[in-house]
Amino acid sequence: MASIAGKKSGLTWAVHISVAALVLLWLFPTVGLFVSSFRTADQISSSGWWAALFPAEQNEVYRTSDPDGTRVADGGQFTVTGNIFEGEPRDIRSWGVSSRDVSAYQPGETADMGDGESLTLQADGSYVWKGNDKQISGRGQRVFVTATVPPEFTLQNYATILFSGTGQDNMGKAFFNTLTVTIPATIIPIVIAAFAAYALAWMEFPGRALLIAAVVALLVVPLQLALIPLLRLHLAVGIGKGYMGVWLAHTAFGMPLAVYLLRNYMVGLPRDIIENAKVDGATDFQIFTRIILPLSFPALASFAIFQFLWTWNDLLVAKVFLIDATGSTTVMTNQIVELLGTRGGNWEILATAAFVSIAVPLFVFFAMQRYLVRGLLAGSVK
Repeated sequence: MASIAGKKSGLTWAVHISVAALVLLWLFPTVGLFVSSFRTADQISSSGWWAALFPAEQNEVYRTSDPDGTRVADGGQFTVTGNIFEGEPRDIRSWGVSSRDVSAYQPGETADMGDGESLTLQADGSYVWKGNDKQISGRGQRVFVTATVPPEFTLQNYATILFSGTGQDNMGKAFFNTLTVTIPATIIPIVIAAFAAYALAWMEFPGRALLIAAVVALLVVPLQLALIPLLRLHLAVGIGKGYMGVWLAHTAFGMPLAVYLLRNYMVGLPRDIIENAKVDGATDFQIFTRIILPLSFPALASFAIFQFLWTWNDLLVAKVFLIDATGSTTVMTNQIVELLGTRGGNWEILATAAFVSIAVPLFVFFAMQRYLVRGLLAGSVK
């Protein structure tokens, strides 16, 4: 009875749970990257992104104000008063005057530092520092504070990445370089593959079956096998290490899938439409441009999504065919690698750079995802 038409399978709930799990597995790191891109380095190191909307405890180091300019004589001693936060709201939980014990005192307690020197710190950051002339001088007393920090978000990370950087830090230039590579490398193979797919689907000529078999065979050839021979060819004809070289490389690597996908879709279109157009005197070019292309838009959009994502996220082909010594044509994937190598633990900068890198592919995918399944299923059902 379970196989009767109209009856839902008993495994429907399992499918729904699996889909929900996959969505959450993909969504959590993306949201985490987005939230982290608006946080400061101290916040990222002290708490996870899921705690970004709540106050968090954070260890910080401050100094009292310049004692030489603010000290006041108090009998045989000097006194300095002020607030270590300088207007920033904080709620001190514990504090100390040594890195070996940063939580030695509670707010309101007095730290005895010997020889009559003392420091009293309140929960709001106000302090009273007392000592003799030699003690109350120099750079000020260092204070280690464990404080409750309110949520804070900043756009400074994006300003640093997109506008203030030069050289390896200039993610804005890398962003436009990536667009310069990706847009032509997506359009060129679609245009060429559309013509080839129409010919293989609807035009009769000797060797058509062999060409289709060759296209299918090229789908399983790893691009790494062709990198060095193709680079040598590009250098020989003078287009290596430039935009033209990387455009043609991406075109060559994307053509087999494009032709295969579009041909499968076009061969499934109604034959009567093409035959009626030929009876009315339409040429193959007119049939292709006025009938086939409009009907094949789902397949074209499906391949465009794949090609755009592959090209945008590519590092290997860009390293081989594009990157020069000056870095003027560097793409975002390589820029992020450079940031990781030079900045090390500056996770707020890396998170911002990574989110900038994935923002455009996310927009393209969600804008065109309704065509993805229709294009992938092309030719699978008659």
